[in-house]
Amino acid sequence: MLVERTNKEVIIRLPSSVDTEDLQDFLNYARYKELTANFKTDQKEIDKIANEINSKWWTKNRNKLIK
Repeated sequence: MLVERTNKEVIIRLPSSVDTEDLQDFLNYARYKELTANFKTDQKEIDKIANEINSKWWTKNRNKLIK
């Protein structure tokens, strides 16, 4: 792996043998960090939103998981 920084970007070179799902997870995280870099939010508010999302997901999907 090679990491290179220019004035405008960071370039990461990886071998083609890298698992694409793992790479996509990494890219999703990097995108998340990019999008939220300038946000200043209270952790309690983040936890509240996460709980709401999880609750809605569980309500929608519990029948698929519990027989």
